[in-house]
Amino acid sequence: MQPGSALAIYFLFFIGCAFLLLPFGVRTDEEAGTPKVAGQADSAPHRFDLKRHLLRSALVAAALFALYYLNWLYGWITVEDLDFYH
Repeated sequence: MQPGSALAIYFLFFIGCAFLLLPFGVRTDEEAGTPKVAGQADSAPHRFDLKRHLLRSALVAAALFALYYLNWLYGWITVEDLDFYH
C-alpha cells in the first residue's frame, strides 16, 4: 500500500470516528448544574472540548486503521468471505 493511499484511508477513518464519537462524553447544562441561555436547546452541550474530541477520534481511527492494514497484509477477511449469495 502506498503512503498516500494509507493516509487517505486513515483520514476516512478519522472523519468517520469524529462523527460517531460526537455524542460521547458531552454533558448538558442541566447535568453540569448551570442555567441555560434563553432559546438554548435542552440537548446543547455545556462545554465542547474540540482538542479532546479530535484526540479521541485520532486514537480510535488509528486502532481501526491498524486493524484494516493488518487485514490488508494478511488477508483475514477477503471479498470471497463477504459473498453471502453463493
